[in-house]
Order: sequence, then C-alpha cells, then structure tokens
Amino acid sequence: MGRIALVAFVSGTAWVHLLPAVPPAWAALLAGCAGCAGLAWLVRRHAGAPRWARGGLFALAACCAGSSLALARIDLRLQEVLSPDQENLPLPLEYRVTGLAARTDGGQRFEARILAPPEGVPANIQLAWYAPGPGLVAPGLRWRGTVILKRPHGSLNPHGFDYEAYLFEHGIRATGTLRGVPVLLADEPGADAGVLVQRVRHVGRQALQRVLADRRYGPVLVALAIGDQAGVARQDWETFARTGITHLVSISGLHVTMLAALAGWVALLAWKRCRWRGLALAERQPAQVAAAGAALLAAWLYCLLAGWGVPAQRTFFMLGVVALAAMLRLPLSGSRVLAAAGALVCALDPWAPLAPGFWLSFGAVALLIVCGSGRWRFRQDDSRDRPWRTRLASGWREGARAQAALTIGLLPLLALMFQQVSVVAPLANALAIPVVSLLVTPLALAALACCALPGMGWAAAACAAAAHGVFAALMQPVQWLAGLPFAAYELAVPPWWLVAPGLAGALWALQPRGLPGRGWALVLLLPMLVYRPSRPGPGDWRLAMLDVGQGSAIVIETARSVLLYDTGPRYGAAADAGARVVAPYLRARGIRALDELIVTHADADHAGGLESVLAALPARRLRASYSMSPGGPAAQVPFERCTAGQRWVLDGVEFVFLHPRPGAPDAAPRDRNANSCVLRLRGAHHAALLAGDIGIAQERELARRENLAVDVLAAPHHGSRGSSSAELAAASGAAHVVAQAGYLNRYRHPHPDVVKRWERAGSIFHRTDVHGALVFESRAGGLAVAREREARRRYWHWRP
Repeated sequence: MGRIALVAFVSGTAWVHLLPAVPPAWAALLAGCAGCAGLAWLVRRHAGAPRWARGGLFALAACCAGSSLALARIDLRLQEVLSPDQENLPLPLEYRVTGLAARTDGGQRFEARILAPPEGVPANIQLAWYAPGPGLVAPGLRWRGTVILKRPHGSLNPHGFDYEAYLFEHGIRATGTLRGVPVLLADEPGADAGVLVQRVRHVGRQALQRVLADRRYGPVLVALAIGDQAGVARQDWETFARTGITHLVSISGLHVTMLAALAGWVALLAWKRCRWRGLALAERQPAQVAAAGAALLAAWLYCLLAGWGVPAQRTFFMLGVVALAAMLRLPLSGSRVLAAAGALVCALDPWAPLAPGFWLSFGAVALLIVCGSGRWRFRQDDSRDRPWRTRLASGWREGARAQAALTIGLLPLLALMFQQVSVVAPLANALAIPVVSLLVTPLALAALACCALPGMGWAAAACAAAAHGVFAALMQPVQWLAGLPFAAYELAVPPWWLVAPGLAGALWALQPRGLPGRGWALVLLLPMLVYRPSRPGPGDWRLAMLDVGQGSAIVIETARSVLLYDTGPRYGAAADAGARVVAPYLRARGIRALDELIVTHADADHAGGLESVLAALPARRLRASYSMSPGGPAAQVPFERCTAGQRWVLDGVEFVFLHPRPGAPDAAPRDRNANSCVLRLRGAHHAALLAGDIGIAQERELARRENLAVDVLAAPHHGSRGSSSAELAAASGAAHVVAQAGYLNRYRHPHPDVVKRWERAGSIFHRTDVHGALVFESRAGGLAVAREREARRRYWHWRP
C-alpha cells in the first residue's frame, strides 16, 4: 500500500505539467486539502473494507497531495515574471553570479540573481556576456552593469526540444545580455550555500583544466569529476548517443554509489579500531550505523559537487532511505526504496518530471531491481572457491543480462524521447562501464583531490594524464562501434497507442521464468519500431515552416517525396539550426533521405545548417542560386542552379522556380537577397509560394509575368519593410501568410506595416516567433493549419 501511495504521489506531481494553464494556488491547496480530508474520512468510515479498496483510497489521496503541492509551487514561480514594460530595454542592475559560467561564441553565459530587483523584474535570470577578453566569471562575484532582458522564449517545433521548459525547470524567469563593461563590486563566495557550492565547482573546474592542459577528452573528465558537461564536443555526444554510453559521461548513480561505498568501508574499518576514553567507538555506536552515516555524507557532498541533477538526487535519496532503514533496523525492499526516493525528489523539486533523465534514471534502476530479484538471472554457484576466470565470466554474463534488460525495458522510452536506439549499446557498455567506473572516474576524482592539496600538483597532473590515456584508449573501439552503419536504429516518433503496448510487452518479457508468452511479448514492440507517420495522398502536400529563429527552413512532403527549402541559420561556430531543429524534425517524421534540397541564397540565416543537414541524411539533388564551393558534404551531391522555368512533378504536385532569371551570375553579398530561389508548388487542391528574401522590385516583376495566386505564402525576407509589396498581396490573394522570424530580433521583423498590409488584403498572418512552427496540410477536404504553440500549449510557455 505504501509503494502504491508513493507512486501515486509522483504521478500526481507529474500530470500537472500537462496542463495548458494552472489554477490559482489557493484553489489548488483548497482542492487538495478537501480531497485529502474527504479521503481520510472514507478510509476511517470503511476501515473494514478490502485491502485493495483502502489502498486505492490512499493512492488517490497521495495523488491529490502531489498535485496540490506541485500546483502551489508552480503558482509561486509563475508570479516571478518579467513585465512587458521592462522587456528589451537597458536596465542598470546589480547582480551576483550564482552558477557556473559556460563559454559561448565570443563570450560566456551564466546564471545570476538580481539584488534588489525593480518592480516587474524577476530575481533569477540567465545572462550572456559577449566579451572575448575576460575569463569565465566566478560564482559569488557581484557586479553592476546595463542589462537587456527578455522573457524566457525558445523555438517550438513538433517533437523538438522545449527550451522554455528547461528554463522554467531551472527557475530562470528571464534571459538577458550585458551591454558595455560591467563594474565589479565585490567577491562574495559565501553569500549563501548554493553560491558557495558553485564556487567550489568553479575552482575545481579551473584546477582540472590546468592539469589537463587542453587534452582532447579533457571536457569529458571534467564532466565525470564535477558534472559540468558544457565543454564536451558535439561529435563526442553523437558518438556516445550512437553507442548508448551517454549515461556514463555524466555523474551517474553508479559513480555516487561507488564513492559512498568506499567512504562507508573506510569508516567501518576506522570505527572498529578507534577508541575514545578507553572505550571502543563500536561499543558506543554500532560500526554499521557510523559507516552508513559516512557513506551518506560522502554521497551528499559528491552530489553537490556534481550539480545536484536528477540522477544524483535519485541516488542520494535512495542511499538515504537505505541508510535510515539500516539505522532503524527496518527491512525495505528495493522497490520501496525506489518509490520513496521518487517521492522525495518530486516533493523537493516538482519540476523534476519535466526532465527526460528523471524517467530514464528511475526506469533504469527499476529494471535493475527486477533483474536482481530472481528475474533474468543465471543459476548461482554457492562456492566461493571458483577460479577467478569463472567468477569473471559469471560477472560478465550477469552484466550482459542486466544490459539486455535495460535495452529492452527502456526501448519504448528512448524511442519516444530521442527517436534513436543504439544497437551496439550492450557491447559498448560492456567495454565502457568497467573502464569508466573503475578506472577513469576514480582517476579523475583523484586528480581533483590532489589539486586541492598543496604541493600535489605533480600527482594531479599524473592522475589526469592517466585518466585521459585510459579514456582515449577506450574511445578507439567505441568510435569504431559508432561508425558501423547499423550502430543505431532511428525511428519515427510513435503515437501513445503504440508506445503503451510496447511498454507492456517489454515489461512482460522481463518477468520471471514460467509466465506464459514471455518471448512472444516482445512482438508488441514491433509496431512501435516500424511505425511511419502517414504521408499525403497523391496530389496532396504537407508543408512545415519550422521555428528556427531568425532564418528559414521549410519541409515539403508529398506522397513519396520530401523537399527541404533552406536549412536555417547558424547560431555559432558549433551550433546551427540544421543539427538542432531540421535534422531532429526529419528524424521524428521518419524521413531518412531528401529528394530535393534547395538553398535560396548564401546568407547564413538560410544556408547556415546545410552541412549539418547533409551530414545527418543524404540528399539526391541540391539546388541553389549560387555556386557551391568545392569540398565538404555538398560536393558529394548532384548540383543544379535554380533558375526561372525549371519545372518538375512529384506525386501529382507540380514544382516550378519563378526566380532568378536564367544565366544570373553569383550575386554580391549585398544583392544575395534579390537572387533568392522562388519556388511555387501546386497540388490537386491548393498552392503555396516560397519567396526567399526577394524585395519589392522582384515581387513586382513576378506579379507582372507570373500567376502568383496561392493559398499559403512564406513572407519574403521574414516580413521586412522592404518586401511584401501591395502588388504581391493583390496578386497572390494568399489566405495564410507566414513570417519566419526570431523573437525580438534586431531587424524588427516582421514590420508592423507589413503585417497590416497582409491583414488588409484578407490574409491570416502567422509568425513563428509567436505561434511556433506552422504545419499546413493540403487535402481534398480543405487546407488544415496547425500552430505548434497552440497545439502544445503548456503553462510555462511564453504568451504574446
């Protein structure tokens, strides 16, 4: 009954994050108190009821309690909001750095707390400082400077990463940019406990970076030692994901448990041998109790050093429950410990269920508990005199069984969250788990400890070099596995009605031997693995205008073909929309190749993601208005210049280029917009026009010589004032016009005059910075429109 109530508490905390809006805190608390009081009365009234009935009532009460607590905390956080009057304005503020700074292109980013915030300004913010000169700022430094703030806002695309949820989960209620040079007022590392912990992490990171001396996998060792993953290269993350060892690169529960076990073992030995005033310490307090306390203290300190993430919280609370049970002589099963840890995590952090790591972490431990409870276990030999080779082989077999259980049990969650399942994960983990857990992580921690000791710099450098050498040797077979064509299986995002039976089949297959149909239960996973989203019929089309910020990326699907029009902007030297938005969207749609890849012109906001897209999936043809430079992925794709008059038909949908004129040379940088590839598609029922960045002159020319009547139109040049002429509005008669623009972009796109012009022409004007991605589906029954911010509305999302 207790386990069910604890799981119900977690469920009650989790479901509220599906709400598009939340009720006031007083209403939530009143409803929760009334529900708990009513249920308590029912339990007392029906004390003689069956156990299952009383358990259900307790579970319902726990669910109400979890929901009420979460709603009350959510309401408090929602009250911390940046006033629209203070947004995008220079504000002189005094603030203290509260988190680890991370390097960005040309600057750094860090969390800060505003001291004495003015009316309408939240206290907890995230700042970006674009200054190449100074090093990373340290937690505890107090500054005064001019800050431009804006409300939390991120791109929102189907099945894409929700950046606003991430900010809300971390309590960041505004983001901003520093202007000018701030003034350092004081250094206060002990301002509060949280700042002190972050300062210790900062000092440890700097010390490790010095002894690592820019080694190739130095950022990975820093991540293993203090949980700072900001410096790990993107290609390394891709390798870890394809081989299924991402969990090892963070401070996982295994690492925390190992350190706690070591501290407990040392405390146990010392406690048995130490005396105080002629009396052994073990006579005053049992050695097991002292060992449990020492292990819990070591785990707590290490979890703080790791940044107190969800896996660290889960491990600490599980160890805490186990230690408390040992002290009180309470017999607790693994499932009760796990349920209690989950309830504690949700009680302290109601937003923990927003993180995928919450479900993966607790799910993995639950599966390991299943494996260790007589399920999927080999026959054990009671003899301890077996040769070491036999014991090693038995350990490898048990580890392989556990990894197989994790692979099968977590497959539905991985398919739903990441659309990728590593096929080589069992082999990669068999290699990586013992090496990383028993060698690399202890050596990295030893290097960190030696950095803190005076005169031990040589030992820190030796430990760091040894850790790096071992990890570099490990990465050679791991990279080979990642390079195999079948290393990872990519699948489309399956609907819930396929995930549910797949999850049930995986759980049934992991049950004890003797239950009927265990092997056949795996068949329930097949529909989820082979699922492909429905495609348009012949003559129909589907057009997705992705939310990529200040840039353009449009995916066009017909019955059997896929076209990509532009690849989105480049966000920095190591990030672009092709890798962050376009490729994940195509993978979620089950698209494995592009029939046509069109780049309108060479500006970075349209062509910035080209290399990332081509690295993620092949294209059969590349068209652009400019010549491609030799080398790179684009050189391997058949190329053709887009020119007016080019026409082709795919699945009953006609595509035709309307601009630029044949023979147009590569434009100078200032004339690239005028040379954009303008594409019109016309199906059996509707038509669309994608105008790139052309200006008024090109629009007027097209209006004179072409039939521009369409139903959907991508606003030229993101709705700039120098485009969307009255002639284009009259000639197109578009029912829907979309401006792909970034939130509060510096160009002020789309211009208010342009919006009014289209609305006067009778068009519905959409904008990705307000509505998220726009998906249009042309069918015989009509033109369907879906705006992502309306379809996926949550209480934390920005509202215009």
